[in-house]
Amino acid sequence: MNIKIGRDLLIKPLSNVSGIVEKRHALPILSNLLIEGKENTLKFTATDLEVQISLHIQTQITENFSTTIAARKLFDITRALPDQSEMSIQIEENKVLVSAVKSKFNLQSLPPKDYPLMKKNETTDAEIELTQNQLRGLLKQVEFAMAQQDIRYYLNGLLFEIDGKKINIVGTDGHRLSFTSSSLKEANDKFQTIVPRKTVLELVKLLEENDESVSISLTSNQAVFAFSNIELISKVIDGKFPDYHRVIPQNHENSFQINRLELLSSMQRASILSNEKYRGIRMVIEANSLKLISSNSEQEKAEEEMEINYSGPSIDIGFNVTYLIDVLTNIQFEKLTLAFHDSSSSCLITIPNNNDYKYVVMPMRI
Repeated sequence: MNIKIGRDLLIKPLSNVSGIVEKRHALPILSNLLIEGKENTLKFTATDLEVQISLHIQTQITENFSTTIAARKLFDITRALPDQSEMSIQIEENKVLVSAVKSKFNLQSLPPKDYPLMKKNETTDAEIELTQNQLRGLLKQVEFAMAQQDIRYYLNGLLFEIDGKKINIVGTDGHRLSFTSSSLKEANDKFQTIVPRKTVLELVKLLEENDESVSISLTSNQAVFAFSNIELISKVIDGKFPDYHRVIPQNHENSFQINRLELLSSMQRASILSNEKYRGIRMVIEANSLKLISSNSEQEKAEEEMEINYSGPSIDIGFNVTYLIDVLTNIQFEKLTLAFHDSSSSCLITIPNNNDYKYVVMPMRI
């Protein structure tokens, strides 16, 4: 069986599916892609048994076939070939021959019947539709707040909460919490599930900035995202997400509005001399003035001062500057509102006249 295909047609699908393949896996076949051809459609599937991505492209295929090839090797070969070259992929019983221009590669393959495909649930608990742009935007607003390898495994992902005509997505690592919300076209029963970190990061990579539809199906043990020519199936985290309503403060009456990019620039400059380990920064808030102060163990100090419209009580409070820079980098709004209760309570960051986004960061002693 021999397929002729343009290198440029192959490079993006291979890049999209190869991301989840682990370099070293106890099951050797999981380092491979399952490649299936039928009815002029070439389908690529990769899985690590927790998440599975399938993607198809149209190309001329004369007979049905299936094989598995080392994902990373095939992607590296394709990427290294000259632009616009035509590739020939010859499939034999236990090997695959790839050739293009004057290059030839002889790759081992493993039996496709042994490939451990994840099966899609036949029933769903919640089904919604968003655009790619919408979902990507929502994920970008919260994914940076997810935990990484926390022993509280339910924090290593994002809460997807369907509530009537709303979808709420929440991420927290215990030090900060990011909440975003969007309207849905149709009402749904209330349903919650936790989508794992790896799945979220893959989705952010795969989603494009367009208005094409994304179909999302959620069940108690699986989440399925289908858009353009891609289907992503993921296990979900079996655990109870913290009650985020209790974390979002209601009584932070001392607030001011500020330009996001100006505050980000000041934070980045002040953070240069912060302690490398603790990354602490002091915010000193007084009448019409915000000072950002950092220092380190070498007795070095940085200070930035900004004018703000504020007439409340003086507040001197410390934060991990990385948590503030993260939100200022990922939220694409011109103005933000920062609200405080006193010098020992959290900071609430919101968008003026918009209840769909909230970011809470806990203070630290400096």
